[in-house]
Amino acid sequence: MTSFRFQTTRSVLSEVGATGQIGAILAARGCRKVAFVTDEMILKLGLADAALDGFKAAGLEVWIFSEVKPDPPEAMILDAVAQARAQDVDCVVSVGGGSSLDTAKLISILLNTDQPLGEMYGVDLVRGDRLPLILAPTTAGTGSEVTPISIVTTGTNEKKGVVAPQLLPDWAILDAELTVGLPAAVTAATGIDAMVHAIEAFTSKRLKNVVSDCLAKQALELLGANIRTACTTPGDRAARSDMLLGSMLAGMAFTNAPVAAVHALAYPLGGHFHVPHGLSNALVLPYVLEFNMPEAAPLYAELAPIIFPELAGKTATARAEGMVAGLKALGPELGMQSKLSEVGVSHNHLPMLAEDAMKQERLLINNPREMTLEAAQSIYAQAL
Repeated sequence: MTSFRFQTTRSVLSEVGATGQIGAILAARGCRKVAFVTDEMILKLGLADAALDGFKAAGLEVWIFSEVKPDPPEAMILDAVAQARAQDVDCVVSVGGGSSLDTAKLISILLNTDQPLGEMYGVDLVRGDRLPLILAPTTAGTGSEVTPISIVTTGTNEKKGVVAPQLLPDWAILDAELTVGLPAAVTAATGIDAMVHAIEAFTSKRLKNVVSDCLAKQALELLGANIRTACTTPGDRAARSDMLLGSMLAGMAFTNAPVAAVHALAYPLGGHFHVPHGLSNALVLPYVLEFNMPEAAPLYAELAPIIFPELAGKTATARAEGMVAGLKALGPELGMQSKLSEVGVSHNHLPMLAEDAMKQERLLINNPREMTLEAAQSIYAQAL
């Protein structure tokens, strides 16, 4: 019998229009004033309206922080905490993308402890507990609503992670209405990000287990079957709901069977070139999979027909190779950029990127094949 641990968000509500219920959930817990964390575009698009109306109906006061930036900078997070502390909030809600959700997680912790953020970087270094926290994603990609992880960009453009069970929220709210009309480019990039989460969880060298495997497979079935429809028919609520569910299941999987080299090589692209995280993953994904093939081919062969049903019945080698080829073609098919050169990367940047990728030790130890500096630079060169 194999031993393993499994952690995830305590409660999940999946329902079109569910964000309108957040206020009632918090009022039932005795909360009085909400720190609402989002970005300006979410407010302008009206995606926060249902939640804000729900707070009002439940008699809750609200303080809004809408200055979240992509790849959340450390200084922005600390500024948000200082403002929130002055507002005397007693709970935190976020409606937004992964950056907003990650920011909200850290605000909920930092408001309830004297521990500096700088001491939290790493795994299980957070002391104390957080304020009540509810997260509602507006993209089907990061799975942040069910992960105990927040990624921060430091002053040196290096991405660091805070990984601790306290970051798991009380509720994850999956409301497909929040993702209806999301631009195809964002839908594609975040959807592939979620697929990477599932693939890396299934092939993780450490902590892979029967529960994470089941979640990863189900996530890939939902994502693979719906990503094209979600991109071409943005108002299809059934496809949007399935993408959100797939993203969440992938998040549950990689929370317990951690991601690896795809993410390690993607992070420097976000830190230095501000490439959106999903696109960063997509750009390096096929080349990392090719690098991993000597160790992970049987696992890729198992996943291949789930994502690409046409590969069923082929040999194991053909299935594994077909999955890599299919994923390499999927991004361009969905209108995404496919080369690092298209996002400003040149040959001169490759040594810097490779050196930064090798700093992601908490991720690289999960890779099915040992990553080296030379291999990382070669993968970037192939993706150029």
